[in-house]
Amino acid sequence: MAGLNAATPVPEDITLHAQSRELILAYADGSRFALPCEYLRVYSPSAEVRGHGAGPGVLQVGKRDVAIVDVIPVGNYAIKLVFDDGHDSGLYSWEYLHELARKQAAYWQLYLERLAAAGASRDPLLPA
Repeated sequence: MAGLNAATPVPEDITLHAQSRELILAYADGSRFALPCEYLRVYSPSAEVRGHGAGPGVLQVGKRDVAIVDVIPVGNYAIKLVFDDGHDSGLYSWEYLHELARKQAAYWQLYLERLAAAGASRDPLLPA
């Protein structure tokens, strides 16, 4: 099993809150994390987002209103998230989800800085 070892925290409960657009992860140690759909989308582990090699990957813009429409278990090591913008190609391993949860503030700040540097926005582009 890739990425899974005895030290990898596995969520005891995963709840999708559609109205608040958050995925709630609860762990055995009592920790709980609320991860916004937008955050999970812009940090998707897919090759489309991460890129196919080294580097920062492809900056995701206009994802403020994205929602998760399905959470699909993948074996006993990951979940697949299906987003309403059609993105569904990333597998979120337990290890990666826990990393996103623990480093949420720093990763979110990095994302906002990358957006600003690119002159891009979290807001979707309006159709012409």
